[in-house]
Amino acid sequence: MAEIIQRDGTWAFDGGTVRITPGLHRSVPLFRQTYGEIPVPLEAVAGIVFEPDRKRGRLRLRLREGADPLLQATGGRLPDAADPYRLTVESDRCGVAEYVAEEIRRALLLDRIPKGPAKAYLLPGPPVPVSVRSSDGMVSFDGTKVRIDWADTSDRVKRATGPRIIGVGDLVRVEWLPNSGSEEGFLRFVTRESVFAKLPPERDPYALDLWGSARRDLLTALIATAVTARLPHPSACTGDADGAAPERAGGGSRPRLPDAVPPPSDHHDALLRRLRELGELHRGGVLTDAEFAMTKAAVLRGF
Repeated sequence: MAEIIQRDGTWAFDGGTVRITPGLHRSVPLFRQTYGEIPVPLEAVAGIVFEPDRKRGRLRLRLREGADPLLQATGGRLPDAADPYRLTVESDRCGVAEYVAEEIRRALLLDRIPKGPAKAYLLPGPPVPVSVRSSDGMVSFDGTKVRIDWADTSDRVKRATGPRIIGVGDLVRVEWLPNSGSEEGFLRFVTRESVFAKLPPERDPYALDLWGSARRDLLTALIATAVTARLPHPSACTGDADGAAPERAGGGSRPRLPDAVPPPSDHHDALLRRLRELGELHRGGVLTDAEFAMTKAAVLRGF
């Protein structure tokens, strides 16, 4: 067993798994504490490096491309402090860090672990159900569907559409950009129907606009990761870059749209009320023609 314990967390390697446990110190980011322990199988590891410095060093674990849904969902945009695959090492523990790194390198060599892209996710991502309250509303995921409940401060276009419920089968991909404090971020659920839409996050009924507490909004990466882990692996995707369906015989390609489902009769009044609200926003110039059409379609589909 090779193990290093630091204020930011503990890395332990037993020959087959690198077990990464976040520290309990208040300096450890909320995202790391919430994500919890991450068992990384050796076959998901591409390499490890220890970077010594005068005061502190850093251990960096590099995973194979496509092995981890967290890295797939966040695209390398996690702040360094929140990245679970980086560990700050105090100067008096540099020898231990070098030993841990060498043990992992030796195991990679002995087991002949390939460094190329993985064909499937080798880590499970966060457990479900998972819920996060962001600056734009509450988003939750139960393993089969995403639900967004808008906040009172959300754009009135979003509030007019009501809660947004999206099945995993309707999703093409998840897009995530963190709120850095100086720049807003977003969590966008791209569906077959909205794949070509270019609405800004603050008006997109399929996106959470992240503009409040950067510390809290960073937790939306939990949702992005949990959903990504249940979407087809990138290696299995055969459509184009925009998520469209493969080209059909006779030319042309477009995403398959879900069949229209008539609204239940007991929701008829609520449906009419929301359509009237959207019509007023459209006539008042708040919604463009394209925004009105997309939001109206989202309301109809929701009912």
